[in-house]
Amino acid sequence: MAPEAVKLNAVQISEHVYWVGAIDWAIRDFHGYATGRGTTYNAYLIMGDVPILIDTVKAPFLGEMLSRIRSVIDPSEIRYIVSNHAEMDHSGCLPQMIERVKPEQVFASPMGVKALGEHFDLGDIVTVCDGDSITIGGVELSFLETRMLHWPDSMFTYYGADEVLFSSDAFGMHLAGAERFVDEVPWDVIESECGKYYANILLHLSPIVSKLLANLPSFNLDIKIIAPDHGPIWREDLDRIIGYYAAWAEQRPTNKAVVVYDTMWESTARMAAAV
Repeated sequence: MAPEAVKLNAVQISEHVYWVGAIDWAIRDFHGYATGRGTTYNAYLIMGDVPILIDTVKAPFLGEMLSRIRSVIDPSEIRYIVSNHAEMDHSGCLPQMIERVKPEQVFASPMGVKALGEHFDLGDIVTVCDGDSITIGGVELSFLETRMLHWPDSMFTYYGADEVLFSSDAFGMHLAGAERFVDEVPWDVIESECGKYYANILLHLSPIVSKLLANLPSFNLDIKIIAPDHGPIWREDLDRIIGYYAAWAEQRPTNKAVVVYDTMWESTARMAAAV
C-alpha cells in the first residue's frame, strides 16, 4: 500500500480522462488464480464541469488512489461516482470515498445497487439501467448492463466525448507494471495474461460473451479507448482484443492434445514428456 504522504501521479489517457488507480505488485493469488505478475485496480477520473470518479480500488489502496487524484484535483471536488462493479477489489474503499468527498450522487446498475446495499450502508444510490444515458457535470454517460460478466451487477460505462469505454472486468488482465497502456508492454506478455484472465474469469460465461459481442454494434458506440478495471489500457489494437474474445468464446477445438499427469518421483513426468 502506498502511504498518502507519497505523491503518486495520475496518468492522462484521453483529453478529459485520467487513470487514478492502484498497482498491487505483491499479489500472487486472486481467488485461487495465480497472479505471478501482480495486478492493478483501475479507477478513472473524468474532468467535466465537475469531476466524476469511475470505480474505486481495493480498500488497502485508498491512499494510493487519493494521491493520484490529488495530482489532478482536490478529491473533495468529486461530485459524482459511478460504480461499474460491486466486487471488493473495485468497491472496497467506496464507503471511505463517499465519507470523504460527500458526492451529490452515486450511480450503479440495478443489481449493483442491490449488491452495494448488501455490502455497505451507503445511503441512496441512483439506479441506471441498460441503455440509459445521463448528463452529469456537463458530461454525457451511457450505460450497458453486462450481467454475469462476471457478476450480476457488472456494467459498462461509455463516455462519448472522448470515445472511452470503461469496461469493468471485461478486456482486462492481472498485470502490474509502470506501463499504463497495452502498446507499451511486449505482446507475448499481453497475449498470455489476457488469455489466462479469460480462461479463469470468463470462460464458463462464454455464451454470454458471444451475445454481448454480437449486440455491441447495435449500440453505435465509437470506441477509441477500452479502459478495463484490471491491467493496462487499450488505445490500439481494439479489434484484436475483441477478436480474441470472440474466438475464445466460440471455444472451437484445435488440433492439439493435452497430456494430464501427476508425478511424485518424476518417472511419470518423463513418460508424459515422451508422449
